[in-house]
Amino acid sequence: MSREEKRVILASSLGTVFEWYDFYLYGSLAVIIGAKFFSQFPEGTRNIFALLAFAAGFLVRPFGALVFGRLGDLVGRKYTFLVTILIMGASTFIVGILPTSDQIGITAAIILIVLRCLQGLALGGEYGGAATYVAEHAPHGRRGFYTSFIQLTATGGLFLSLMVILFTRSAIGEEAFLDWGWRIPFLVSILLLGISVWIRMQLQESPAFKKMKEEGTGSKAPISEAFGQWKNARVALFALLGLVAGQAVVWYTGQFYALFFLGSVLKVDGYTTNMLIAWSLLLGSGGFIFFGWLSDKVGRKPIILGGCLIAALTYFPLFKLISAEANPALHAAHQNITVVVQADPADCSFQFNPTGTARFTNSCDIAKAALARLSVNYTVEAAPAGTAATVRIGDTAIPSSTPNFPQAVSAAITAAGYPAASNPTVVKMNHPFDFFREQPAVLIAVLTLLVIYVTMVYGPIAAALVELFPTRIRYTSMSLPYHIGNGWFGGLLPATSFAMIAQTGDVYYGLWYPVVIALATVVIGIFFVPETKDRDIFAEEDAEAEANAARARV
Repeated sequence: MSREEKRVILASSLGTVFEWYDFYLYGSLAVIIGAKFFSQFPEGTRNIFALLAFAAGFLVRPFGALVFGRLGDLVGRKYTFLVTILIMGASTFIVGILPTSDQIGITAAIILIVLRCLQGLALGGEYGGAATYVAEHAPHGRRGFYTSFIQLTATGGLFLSLMVILFTRSAIGEEAFLDWGWRIPFLVSILLLGISVWIRMQLQESPAFKKMKEEGTGSKAPISEAFGQWKNARVALFALLGLVAGQAVVWYTGQFYALFFLGSVLKVDGYTTNMLIAWSLLLGSGGFIFFGWLSDKVGRKPIILGGCLIAALTYFPLFKLISAEANPALHAAHQNITVVVQADPADCSFQFNPTGTARFTNSCDIAKAALARLSVNYTVEAAPAGTAATVRIGDTAIPSSTPNFPQAVSAAITAAGYPAASNPTVVKMNHPFDFFREQPAVLIAVLTLLVIYVTMVYGPIAAALVELFPTRIRYTSMSLPYHIGNGWFGGLLPATSFAMIAQTGDVYYGLWYPVVIALATVVIGIFFVPETKDRDIFAEEDAEAEANAARARV
């Protein structure tokens, strides 16, 4: 690499790490932020704010991809992702100084939602700009390697946010952190913003974009050209279904669903869960660079689709191994204790609740939700129409009309042999280097393997998407399928998986969501997505420039 190429990669990667850091802070501190800004409002108002915050986090990102993708194809890559980082950084810093609702009432919650929407829009434009900018600087035959540094950024941002939160909590104590210390990670972002902006200001526009502008081959309407013409739209559609959807669910399963599974299903404490995930990220993240480099040798498709296939075939045994190691008593209870919900099938809903605002009040739903929250495996038996649900644990029957029903179910479950909250078999790390024991060592190894799957599908994805589209609409075309795939297919994974668990009573059933989507991606990708590693991304522009010159001569 030349010095200039290193600076291009550093500026793009560092800025994107920072953007993901900002984005993950809200997710990591959502409970605290909710208490500071939403908790004192009536339930209906809280639900609206929760819905808007969720939309900003996931649903808004594709709109950011359209807004900034169009800007990037019209004005330039450099200035567009300079704008996105300024928006993201300023929004994050303002959250750190924003008065709470106790101080300025509902205005605080409204400002927070506006800031979240700005973050989502900026993130929608950042990734496509960074990936396009680096790819257009990379020499032919090395785009996978160069863009793989961008792929490190999401994991790097998650890792950095976890470390800053853990360090702040340890330094000032939990009570102070809950009171005012939660602001520190947001305020720290101003330092990262200053460094990132300074570095990006030194950069030049990408050579492919400059060449396109000089030759007059740019698009005047990138969005309509990218998605209004079937020849381009079909490429974006197959990129979404044949590459990004599978990449998204493997990524979210390996990092976010593993976090959810450890904490919410297996009842591992927050500190231990974060440390296990942090070590796996640290150990496995070199795979982004390796598989990006390897994709320059063997192709993008074999690695991305191979990662999807391997993940789909091994998720069930790996998550069962995680269960057996992280909470042996709970794992044994799943195998040995029979729990049945007897209910009218018409009384049972599919409890999909991504925003946390839905209320499921039927007796069957109440029974299932109580058992799912306790991480109990159960089966469902149909009861006569109109019958209220009953939970049967061995010979004990607990009607859903029982006073304090959730507490009654919890007591009966514990009496039957499910571990109590003080279960001593649950894995626990007392400090960051407390992994020289079987439980944490095995868990870190398995979680690292899941991260390696992530690096397989994610390491080459930027190069593959960049190479699918011409320079004139590249920023717009690659950004939308990427953010639909990761924001919607991936972002909805935890809520969908929990609903599937509650529906079936099987704590592993939620894995069918990533497994089915990953397998579908393999099939679609094999038949409908071309291999692009040897594609000359300047060829189409050269051909169009020659055609324009010929028309001018005529």
